[in-house]
Amino acid sequence: MGILENKIAIVTGASRGIGESIAIRFAKEGANVVVASRNYAKCEEVVKKIIKQGGTAVSFAVDITDFEQTKAMVDFIIERYGRVDILVNNAGIKDDNFFEKMSCEQWMNVISTNLNGTFFCTKAVVNYMIEQQYGRIINIASIAGQKGARTQANYAASKAGIIGMTVTLSQELGLKGITVNAVSPGLVSTDMVENIPQKIKERNLKKIPLGRFGKPEEIASVVMMLASDDGAYCNGMICEVNGGICI
Repeated sequence: MGILENKIAIVTGASRGIGESIAIRFAKEGANVVVASRNYAKCEEVVKKIIKQGGTAVSFAVDITDFEQTKAMVDFIIERYGRVDILVNNAGIKDDNFFEKMSCEQWMNVISTNLNGTFFCTKAVVNYMIEQQYGRIINIASIAGQKGARTQANYAASKAGIIGMTVTLSQELGLKGITVNAVSPGLVSTDMVENIPQKIKERNLKKIPLGRFGKPEEIASVVMMLASDDGAYCNGMICEVNGGICI
């Protein structure tokens, strides 16, 4: 039996990258995984991978910037499974520009997806978790939310907000059987990082003591720990997984 046997887990932004790795890892450990993303076709591809490996998963197309859609997703899960045990707020976008050139649309799009989306998904599940006196909420933050990043005022602000939300909710929900933690990745080999100009990637590599970018599976391992009983006494943590770039 896996350490998440029969747990019901939602992973947003699970159609690729870190989210996909988290969904696959959860399923390997016995969870029933809801693979959630705007891109239903990509979610279905992830579900097929999970089923092929012997796991259990369903896909759900959702725009997390719309609270009614997130609520509909959670209502579907409650109707199907009767509960929701784990929420991973992973969905996120970036739209970089120097601040003086950043449009209001660039700002709002990133804040709406990354920060508001995290709020909406958490809001949709929290009362069910309170009622069952159990829940694991893991938010995916970023090193940008801790030390900033040039051309990423919107992205850094959204991730810093997620960190603030995490530590606040950990205080509010701890006595109700719900832990709230965040994982803060550094540079990870995903589409988002691969699209960075080569010169900037090489410059960042020199700052990482391990001399390489992280792997999505390495982020998933830390999320896995926080979602399981192994992380039962972890609450309000910001787990930095960055190869030592902040040293």
